[in-house]
Amino acid sequence: MTTLQIAEEVAAALAENRPVVALESTILSHGLPAPRNLAVAARLEKVVREAGAVPATIAVLDGVPHIGLSEAQLDRVCTSGDLAKLSLRDLGAAYALRRSGATTVASTTALAHQAGIRVFATGGLGGVHRGARETWDVSADLDVVATTPVLIVCSGVKSILDMGATLEVLETRSVPVIGYQTSRFPAFYRRESEFDVPWRVENPAEAAAVFAEGGRGMLLANPIPAAFEMDAALHDRLLAEGLQKLVDQDVRGKDVSPVLLEHFHTASAGVSLDANEELVVNNASVASKVAVELFR
Repeated sequence: MTTLQIAEEVAAALAENRPVVALESTILSHGLPAPRNLAVAARLEKVVREAGAVPATIAVLDGVPHIGLSEAQLDRVCTSGDLAKLSLRDLGAAYALRRSGATTVASTTALAHQAGIRVFATGGLGGVHRGARETWDVSADLDVVATTPVLIVCSGVKSILDMGATLEVLETRSVPVIGYQTSRFPAFYRRESEFDVPWRVENPAEAAAVFAEGGRGMLLANPIPAAFEMDAALHDRLLAEGLQKLVDQDVRGKDVSPVLLEHFHTASAGVSLDANEELVVNNASVASKVAVELFR
């Protein structure tokens, strides 16, 4: 069984029962272009520290799962260009074959839990894809959050997914979905979707209390800051164009999200990149404040 390589700073915080926040690496290697991804990586870790927690960016390097990365390792994740995208099912192969890869929500959640980290900040959760009645394309993220006692702070799910079906699956799997200062489920680039959240909290202390009492994985849905919300008309146009692109190019399976997100990035003249950065930084800030409250 492969042993976790836990960074000294993270290990010390865990040993001393201080708050730690897990951060994924896929957003850095696959979600943002260089050199912007490296700047965002540094910004995320800075925001976590400013809130009083310790950041633990997670990735697999040469077959070894790392919980917390050095500057050199972060640079490698952001600039190597050849990292695989590792979900939970891919970890065993990556370890055995000594491969390097960036961790998704599913694998980051699992590794964070294995290390003893209780809070994880990301951009958006994976979910049920449009057309899943025929393709059965459902993200592994949903099963992992349902079975792993980690609090995940995210800006809902991307509007490229079937949001209603995603929420139904979360309900079926008994995953608490809690709105952070919102009564509507966020839609990533947009602050609100047409769907309500069953519960709402107003501050980090309430969020921490709900998680502590629930004893299971929890989704804290935190809307993108209002100043960076994408214009509704632009969003709807990009989504329609992107969905048509999938049909025209016969894109399926795990390639759907990267193709759609790349269309958003290129066709929005950078608006979606700004939105993506600000929402994940905001999620890291909220997650850190919640982690601090958990350890009070």
